[in-house]
Amino acid sequence: MFAIPESGPAILVLPDEAATIALARRLAAGLRQGDVIALSGPLGAGKTAFARAFIRSFIGETEEVPSPTFGLVQTYDTDRGTLWHFDLYRISDAQETRELGFDEALAGLAVLIEWPERLGTDLPAGRVDIRFSQGNTPDARVVRLSASGGNSLLSRAGLGVYF
Repeated sequence: MFAIPESGPAILVLPDEAATIALARRLAAGLRQGDVIALSGPLGAGKTAFARAFIRSFIGETEEVPSPTFGLVQTYDTDRGTLWHFDLYRISDAQETRELGFDEALAGLAVLIEWPERLGTDLPAGRVDIRFSQGNTPDARVVRLSASGGNSLLSRAGLGVYF
């Protein structure tokens, strides 16, 4: 379904929300302890839809997965460990994330971070970056995938090798 280059960042055109969900499920299948996924892009670009599908891959497709915009963080206990979902839209200082348990989260199963740029230099180096933007139709999204710091989630999920 996805055409991925062998190296460098990949740019995918997702024609609809079903394609976003499929990408999230595929990445969830390759998840390992300690993975960090940074979801960036403007409001309404698909970050939360991706996060919901990713989390539901572990806790059940019919389970409610609220956006943590107002609570800032949601946790989900799974048989493999705890998934952490941060929405840092309302954070003005990276120090605030420590009060939310960010350091503890990094020791959990995985961390999904919406608005990761709010962390500044505190953003972990070993992560997958997924940047969402609007596509050429109302339902389409353009996604830029890259990995840093030796994170191999993209290759484990069968999405190519990234530097």
